[in-house]
Amino acid sequence: MKILVVGKGGREHALITALVESPTETEVYCFPGSDAIEPLAKSVHVDGLHALISWMEEQQIELCIAGEESYLVKEEGLANLCEKAGIPCWGPHKESAQLEASKEFAKEFMLRHNIPTGAATGCADIDEARAAIHGQYPTVLKFDGLAAGKGVAVCADEASAEEFLNEVLVERKFGPGRLLVEECLVGPEVSIFAAVCDGEYLIFTPARDYKRIGNSDEGPNTGGMGAVASRQLIDAETLALIEKAIVQPTVEGLVKDELPYRGYLYFGLMLTADGPKIIEYNCRFGDPECQAVMPLVQGDIASFCHAAAQGEMKPELLNFDEGWSVCLILASAGYPASSRSGDVISGLMDIDGARVYHAGTRCNKNGEWETNGGRVLAVVAGGEDRLTAVDAAYSELAKITFDGAQLRTDIGRYNF
Repeated sequence: MKILVVGKGGREHALITALVESPTETEVYCFPGSDAIEPLAKSVHVDGLHALISWMEEQQIELCIAGEESYLVKEEGLANLCEKAGIPCWGPHKESAQLEASKEFAKEFMLRHNIPTGAATGCADIDEARAAIHGQYPTVLKFDGLAAGKGVAVCADEASAEEFLNEVLVERKFGPGRLLVEECLVGPEVSIFAAVCDGEYLIFTPARDYKRIGNSDEGPNTGGMGAVASRQLIDAETLALIEKAIVQPTVEGLVKDELPYRGYLYFGLMLTADGPKIIEYNCRFGDPECQAVMPLVQGDIASFCHAAAQGEMKPELLNFDEGWSVCLILASAGYPASSRSGDVISGLMDIDGARVYHAGTRCNKNGEWETNGGRVLAVVAGGEDRLTAVDAAYSELAKITFDGAQLRTDIGRYNF
């Protein structure tokens, strides 16, 4: 089966690894790809989505998988263009991907379909935002569009709120767009992933990611400094409630609103005292949760995605490891405010008890791996119980070094 994966980071490295390890024989390509992905999937060098579609037609690609979210809403949309070309795409249409691309669109969808969530007000400028906050802290501020996981701030006071409002609505750090002032929900966070095929769905292994740069969830938000995943992360009763109150109504709402959806759907949830509530949707696998979840997925993921992209859900093709998986991120100096490139990475050849997924690396002219982005590497290890997986991941991570490396030392240490 000839497959193209769209993206270039650690999530795509994990997805491609799973596809290559599928029992179905695959020939995998990646656009735009990376030096680290190249041994598994040949990089495609074209300019823009239309050129990519033409390349897929010429190469007779049988399945396109959306990794990175931005391509779902660029131009006419990756899935929309694939459909016109007759190429099965595992990723939603542009209209449906607004669930991630617009926080305001998503909030209206949740309210329309009675899906439990926090109250929110959409704002066009800084004065409207100040009025919506109305001195109530803590408050959650969300840029309405895509921001690579950095467009959300939980503000404890007026000073932190003003700083974020200025970045988003005055300096336009993330580009043009509105802002959502949202009720601050309190409780443990959990990420639920589902493969959605029209009106059907299959829930994957639950996960939890750690967004802030520092231990104990302190410091600025990042794209994610680590994640844990396990069927044991939350109890069966809670998962059943999440499915009934949030997952099922979402999938039914997509059908009711005539929003075509074939692909992964991420539910970012808060387990509040009033029950689970949804914080946000992502229209693809999360990063770095994908790196933690995929090693627990067993079976034929290539054939599963191929069938679902054509409208046939085949859950019997997959099963899930009941143990734990822990993903640890090594970030470069300066992250998340900036990133430093060119620091040589040592110790990768010493890893023998974990998987390593590359997010921001490149191979230099001397054949050495070096940093080339904010989040550099993900080290992932598993175990039958949480602490065994945590110890294994940190033991392997300790073998890797580069100047300015940043990491958290508390990932997975406590269940919630």
